[in-house]
Amino acid sequence: MINTLVQSAFQTGCLSVASEGLIRQLLAMKSYQPADLEILAVLSEALNSGQIQRELRSAQNLQFAIN
Repeated sequence: MINTLVQSAFQTGCLSVASEGLIRQLLAMKSYQPADLEILAVLSEALNSGQIQRELRSAQNLQFAIN
């Protein structure tokens, strides 16, 4: 599921608020695979470099809480 959300962001050039929320929910529920963490790192780098934009701007960089 995370992979699909990230691929959509790369296709559209935008990470939607809904997709970001779903990613956060999946991480909170610990419903992810090791490969998902790798693709999230790629997404984070793309967001930080401006390759992908967030639908709703925030002063904070995207950071995923993995506990």
